[in-house]
Amino acid sequence: MSVASCTIAGGHHHHHDNLTSHGVSNFSSPSSSCYHRCNFPIMIRSISTVRPLSFILNRNSVAAAVSSSSSTRNISSSTSNDISFTWDDVFQISQRRNVSSDLSGFFQKIKSCNRGWEMRSDFIPFVIEDQIVGYVHNGFLDHLSKFKDVFTYIKGDSYGSSQSGHVTLQSALKTPEHRTEALGNVVKCLGEEVIPGIRNELYPVTSSYGEQIYFSLERAAAPYFGINAYGVHMCGYVEKDGEKYMWIGKRSEMKQTYPGMLDHLVAGGMPHGISPGDNLVKECEEEAGIPSSISSRAIPVGVVSYMDIEGSRFKRDVLFCYDLKLPETFVPNNQDGEVGSFKLLPVILVADVIRNTNFFKANCNLVIIDFLFRHGFIKPEEVGYLKLLQSLRSGDCS
Repeated sequence: MSVASCTIAGGHHHHHDNLTSHGVSNFSSPSSSCYHRCNFPIMIRSISTVRPLSFILNRNSVAAAVSSSSSTRNISSSTSNDISFTWDDVFQISQRRNVSSDLSGFFQKIKSCNRGWEMRSDFIPFVIEDQIVGYVHNGFLDHLSKFKDVFTYIKGDSYGSSQSGHVTLQSALKTPEHRTEALGNVVKCLGEEVIPGIRNELYPVTSSYGEQIYFSLERAAAPYFGINAYGVHMCGYVEKDGEKYMWIGKRSEMKQTYPGMLDHLVAGGMPHGISPGDNLVKECEEEAGIPSSISSRAIPVGVVSYMDIEGSRFKRDVLFCYDLKLPETFVPNNQDGEVGSFKLLPVILVADVIRNTNFFKANCNLVIIDFLFRHGFIKPEEVGYLKLLQSLRSGDCS
């Protein structure tokens, strides 16, 4: 599959002057040797039935709840970590003065995963076969404008939103295999400067979970195309003398994303061609050395979700959550080099760490807060209980 280029009229309104009367962008060739021309025909589909924009949700109570809390330090960047700490720092949290014990610290962590809602009008729908599968930032369209035989911009349809058009794939890309290859070439050409953290791991692209897979896309590119991304996250805990403890990992300092930060026991993205349960068993073995005879007992307990806008990135993540009660004698052992060390911490201490620090990887906070609800560490008597519970599913659970 060759990759060529086009001039897509980007989301900036002054670009729309380049559109033809049929609503399709005019095309021109770039000078870069990375791209060359194909002879795919340009056809415009009549798009009549699409799912509504997933970010048009009833979020008023959630927004009010998170906006009432004080701002938290930004730790949501996927490629860096400006916090350095040791396990000793973790153990000392409960001994600090002025340690918060209300829900405000939890609200802050949820807010840090749900930034930028006011910027959602800067994104236009990404539509495949009459279905919205993602959202693309106006600025990112400038990069896609180099690939005329892959992308087409169509103006004049709003899909019930304020956007003035949508982007789709050329009609010649009819099969999931051809689309996957074409998008893979696009990501390869754009490279690390535009899409950092490329892992050569493919995510399936659908309009909602379990529906038709239109193509597969490099994991690191998912937020730039605003596709729904799914993962499995597991809290591993132990009960001793009537108290609950949770196994916590500290990520390797060499890890590309969130180096040195805290994690719950096991997590991983949902790649193409594997079920959540099977994926969890695989991740348990790789990340914590948990044999399938134990990990198969993990209990699915629901989901948390969030939508985070940062620059041209629109993360629309749904995390399938699992609990696994482990034997007291079990000690995790990382197999893939992604975790530096593990510690067994009282759940009460874990809650204090989340409330009062930015030590945890951002989305792990949501998974553990959900655990705290389900295991009775957050009680209905606490002010903000229902708003906090609702905000754990601020994203589109579809």
